Amino acid sequence: MEHAEKTFAREVSGALEKRGTTAFAVEREYSLPEDSVRSVLRGSKKSGTTLNKARAICDALGLELYIGPPRGAPPAPTTTVAGEQFDTVARHDVVGAAGDGMINLDGPPIDHLAFSKRWLAQNGISAGDSVLINVRGDSMEPSLYDGDLVMIDRRKTHLRSGQIYAFRDGDALRIKRIEIIPGTALILRSDNPKHQAEHRTGEAMNDISENILGQIVWSGHTWG
Repeated sequence: MEHAEKTFAREVSGALEKRGTTAFAVEREYSLPEDSVRSVLRGSKKSGTTLNKARAICDALGLELYIGPPRGAPPAPTTTVAGEQFDTVARHDVVGAAGDGMINLDGPPIDHLAFSKRWLAQNGISAGDSVLINVRGDSMEPSLYDGDLVMIDRRKTHLRSGQIYAFRDGDALRIKRIEIIPGTALILRSDNPKHQAEHRTGEAMNDISENILGQIVWSGHTWG
């Protein structure tokens, strides 16, 4: 059986190739520790990659890190247009609140939208692990407007400071830009200056970190 570290290095190399990027570029873009991805490719650490570091690398590259019985997301329905392959992402008849509100993804999707398989791979997005919902409220304007369609990549739960996430907050599920003050606090920011930032510390900070639904990786705006 191939050593797990070699398997991990092969998957990381493949993901970098699909995205057309380098290990160094990913380390900088995702604020990963210096040489963390490059050392995986070199196989230079006899002790192997720590679980936390492997998870951060997987989140950055759109790979799944899973320990347990074999499983996987249902394959996304595919279609071909003019010879190019497209994966489809499920759209749910639910609303994600840019302020406060509920997101319920338990029901069946109402339809699917097609995205280029090449574009999805370049952006490290798995169609089968992503969902589309609509935004409600004005707190994330001008990034997200009321009624906008957003894609949530449910594998991207490792927080990157300054990115927009859907997350559970008590009984509500919300959409906010999250900034990290390492070891101290999370700041839940609205892009609309009319709405004040919220600071979470201690257990409240941990509750947010442990209840991330996924990162907002795409949005579509309807004019008219």
